[in-house]
Amino acid sequence: MKTVYAVVAAAVALAAPAFAEGDPAKGEKEFKKCKSCHTIVSPEGEVVFKGGKTGPNLYGVVGAVAGSADFKYGDGLKDANAAGFVWTEEELAAYMADAKGWLGANGFAEKTKMTYKLKKNGEHVAAYLASVAPAPMEEAAEGDAATEETSEETKTE
Repeated sequence: MKTVYAVVAAAVALAAPAFAEGDPAKGEKEFKKCKSCHTIVSPEGEVVFKGGKTGPNLYGVVGAVAGSADFKYGDGLKDANAAGFVWTEEELAAYMADAKGWLGANGFAEKTKMTYKLKKNGEHVAAYLASVAPAPMEEAAEGDAATEETSEETKTE
């Protein structure tokens, strides 16, 4: 009987990360709560989600160094930037739930301009934000490919 409980517990533990994954479609709906302050616009100017400019543009935030967009951040995200902290979906969801608490728990100044707390569904918003921008690895690969093409052109000239 103990073996059955152990197997069930192991199965539940292994399945737990699946429950934490976000749904980009749900996140798009939830992002409407964020649009009063944030917009999502690609570097080429394509408007993915029109919103406010009180907060930074969130295009490419997942995989980016915290506080790296063109915006005047509070001290907490300035500290995170100086430390080279890179946003993951999980960390971004935790930040959205309680920005000040997240900053303090990670050893950064607890000063932030983000006052709204997205207590539920942050994982969905983070998944949505990850889905509307190229993955950081894709951008790096594209940059490497462009560099290689330029090097090849230079060699043949």
